[in-house]
Amino acid sequence: MTQDPTPGDRRYLDVWGVAKSFKGTSVMSGMNFRVDRGELVSLLGPSGCGKTTLLRIIAGLMEADEGSVVLGGRDISRFPAHKRNVSVVFQNYALFPHLTVAENVAFGLRARGTPKAQIAGPVDEALRLVRMEGFAGRPISALSGGQQQRVAVARALVVGPDLLLLDEPFSALDRKLRETMQVELKSLLRDRGITAIFVTHDQEEAMGVSDRIAVMNAGKIEQFADPSTLYARPASPFVMDFVGLSATIMGTVAASEGGLLTLDTPYGPLRARGDLPAGGAAQIGVRPELISVGQGENSLSVVLEDVMVLGSKTVLHGRAAEGDRILCELPGIRSGLARGETVQLGWEIADTLVYGGTA
Repeated sequence: MTQDPTPGDRRYLDVWGVAKSFKGTSVMSGMNFRVDRGELVSLLGPSGCGKTTLLRIIAGLMEADEGSVVLGGRDISRFPAHKRNVSVVFQNYALFPHLTVAENVAFGLRARGTPKAQIAGPVDEALRLVRMEGFAGRPISALSGGQQQRVAVARALVVGPDLLLLDEPFSALDRKLRETMQVELKSLLRDRGITAIFVTHDQEEAMGVSDRIAVMNAGKIEQFADPSTLYARPASPFVMDFVGLSATIMGTVAASEGGLLTLDTPYGPLRARGDLPAGGAAQIGVRPELISVGQGENSLSVVLEDVMVLGSKTVLHGRAAEGDRILCELPGIRSGLARGETVQLGWEIADTLVYGGTA
C-alpha cells in the first residue's frame, strides 16, 4: 500500500516488503505499511487476519522472514525488542501483581539501567498524565480494570518511546468505560505528540481513535484510509461489510454507458456510478442511514421482516433474497411501521456502491 521509501518524506515508520510464514504456511507477504510522525493508526480486522503478527514484528517480538522496519530513519529490522525504544500495551496489560503501581511504572526505567535518583520524577509525571498520581503505593490487585489500563499506559510512556503499540487495549473493559478510555487516551497521545498503532477487531473503536485505519484481511491490507473515506467509499465488499453496516444486493450488469451502470436485481433495476462490463456479476451496497422510506433515484419495494426501535434510531429489515441484506436506518422513533408491511425504500445513485463479482 506504500511507495518504496525515499529520503526526506514525511514517513516516520515504514514497514516494507515484510513476509512471515509459520510452519511453511504464509500468513503475510509483501506487507507495506507507513505511519507518519504523530499519527494514530489502527490495524483493524477479524481474528487471524495478521494484525497482531504485524504489530509483533514492528515491536521486535517476532522476526520477519523478509522485509524491513524503519523507524525515524533508522533500520531496526534486526534490533532486539529492548533496543527499539518501542513500547507495547498488551491486551491483558501484563502488569506485575507483586509490585505496586509505582514499581510497575518504574519497571522499564530500571530495566534500562536508569539511576535510582532519576526514576521517581518520571514515574510521578507518567502517573499524573494518566490521572493515577494518588495510587502510586497501591497493589495492582486493588485496582479496577480501567485503573490497570491507565497504569499499563503510564508504564509504556515513562520510557519516552519512539512508538507506542497497543494490542486490543480496551477489550477487557465494559462498553461505557471503554468509550471513556478511548477518548482519554486519544487526547493524551495527541497532547504528547506520540505516534501510536492500535490493534483491534472493533470497528467503532478504530473509527473513534484513529487518524487512519488499515483494514486487514488474510495477511493483506485491503484499504488504508481515514475513517470518513473508509466508511463512505470502501474499496472492497470486505471493507464495506467490516466497517459499519450496509444493505447489500447481488445483481448483474445489464448496461454500462458513460460511467452509469444499470443493474438487474431480484427487486428490479438499480443504477450506480461505475465501470463494469455488461453481463458481469455485481455486488451493490448502500449505507442504511442513506436509505429512506419513499421514492428515490434508486427504489425497491420490500416486505418488512423486522422493525427495531433503538432509541435514537429505528432500523428496518426488509425480506431479502438469498445472499442479500436489506437494511434501512431512520432517525428517531418511527411509529406506523410493522412486520409484514410492504414499504418502498429509496436512495440516491451517488450513494450507491458497486463492486464487480460476487462476495
